[in-house]
Amino acid sequence: MSTLHPQAPEADAAEASCGCSPSGRTATGDGHTGARLLLTLALNLLIPLAQVAGGLAAGSMALISDATHNFSDFAAVLIAYVAFRIGRRGASVRHTFGYRRAEVLAALVQVGLLAGASAVIVLEAVERLQHPTVVEGRLVMGLAALGVAGNGLSAWLLHRDARHSLNVRGAFWHMVGDMLTSVAVLIGGAILTVRPWYWLDPLLSFGIVVFILKNSWTIARESGLILMNSTPRGLDLEAVRRHLEGIDGVRGVHYLHAWNLASSGVAFSCHVVVPDQAVSRTETLAEVLRRNLHERFGIDHPVFQFETAACGNGDLLCGLSCGNGNGGSHEH
Repeated sequence: MSTLHPQAPEADAAEASCGCSPSGRTATGDGHTGARLLLTLALNLLIPLAQVAGGLAAGSMALISDATHNFSDFAAVLIAYVAFRIGRRGASVRHTFGYRRAEVLAALVQVGLLAGASAVIVLEAVERLQHPTVVEGRLVMGLAALGVAGNGLSAWLLHRDARHSLNVRGAFWHMVGDMLTSVAVLIGGAILTVRPWYWLDPLLSFGIVVFILKNSWTIARESGLILMNSTPRGLDLEAVRRHLEGIDGVRGVHYLHAWNLASSGVAFSCHVVVPDQAVSRTETLAEVLRRNLHERFGIDHPVFQFETAACGNGDLLCGLSCGNGNGGSHEH
């Protein structure tokens, strides 16, 4: 295998090559993203506090369970804000990918707390079914309406940033889900004002718990996939390989890896077989590959290892057969 010896690139060329800005920071939204997240954070702390107090006063488990879910939204927005702040710091020598996976670890902690809260809600709801208590329907309606208004405003605040940030988009859908949950509690309160169906309140609590656990499972599954460096959902590595091999100057592509850096951002690496040439000539090809991967597959952090002959067995996935001393490659 021929060796491609690198030439020292200029600083700005290196920045363009890796897809980073000159400051080393990635775009995480406009200058008002942090302010909108903080305002949403405040809303999602005040609303559940009011709902818990009102739920205790009204004797409504549905309202308290709705408040519990709203606390999860506070945690979700807090995670989004912390991730936003950390993302602006960029990478360091010790943490070359930055601290973006702190968001994933915090999400798993959140799932554990939600599971515990759900268990408490279920136990209390079962007790209420066995021993029904009077529920103040009008108070439940008023506080549920507060939840609808607050979550609706929160969703509106996050909508703009959700278009370009998967991190904020997750918080946005939390807001939308909570708004719908509050609507269900509002309907239950309206029924209780005309019918003494006090069993309806704990029954709604069960439905809300199902909604909470469903979202918690989604968060846990996605977090686990990220921590396992799994191939991002919807990304077909075989399709990526075929597309790259169809580009002029590429003789073959093998040993593909793709993984999420955090809830957003897709990293990718592969070996690219090219004709024997000066390494400086591969810079133009590398830029074409980067542009194609980003536009067609949403890959924003690619790394290429150029070779003049396929190393190992040349398969789609790495069998670690290149770890036996095969040289002659240059990594971009």
